[in-house]
Amino acid sequence: MAEHTVKAFDEDITRLRGLIAEMGGLAEVAIQEAMEALVNGDEELGEQVVARDKKLDALETEVDAMAVRMLALRAPMADDLREIIAALKIGGVIERIGDYSKNIAKRVGRIEGRNRLEPLTLIPAMGELAAEMVHDVLTAYAARDPIVAREVIERDSRVDAFYDSIFRNLVSHMVENPSTISTAAQYLFVARNLERIGDHATNVAEMVHFAATGAYPDDIDR
Repeated sequence: MAEHTVKAFDEDITRLRGLIAEMGGLAEVAIQEAMEALVNGDEELGEQVVARDKKLDALETEVDAMAVRMLALRAPMADDLREIIAALKIGGVIERIGDYSKNIAKRVGRIEGRNRLEPLTLIPAMGELAAEMVHDVLTAYAARDPIVAREVIERDSRVDAFYDSIFRNLVSHMVENPSTISTAAQYLFVARNLERIGDHATNVAEMVHFAATGAYPDDIDR
């Protein structure tokens, strides 16, 4: 009976990890395609990103239900408990990353004169960095690698620097060219969503570190 219970629990853990990996893959694609749609003015692709977000929502609901059921029925301890709690939190964060990508995709049809503003050269680079953080933190989760998780956390400052630069550039541009205020505001919204994606990748990295080591990075650094 005990062996059967352990096997069933291992199968549940494997399924839970698989759901998180599936969510992560969808979130990565959403970021990449939202940025592609933005740069190219591809409204059809943007609409596809928005439509696919429902799949992420459904997967998060499945992760939540499974994690709660495992906590209630299995009474996990130590490493197993950390794993389930981390998955429960990570699922919610990945769903939010999908929401931010959806928000960016919704901006595609609202931007005019997209080639006249300098931030258009900065925003794709910022998006690439944020997407790399998401990719690498999911790799860290799959490998239970706290070292890679810490490297992702350290990269968040670069995303913040991008945002600060874009914000200053856009504000100056709006002051000097009032006719571009509407378009510049849309770009500012996009940059803010990318900054939040970086923050959420950092949150996932902290939870990966906790699941792997039992401590958050800040607790170790103090």
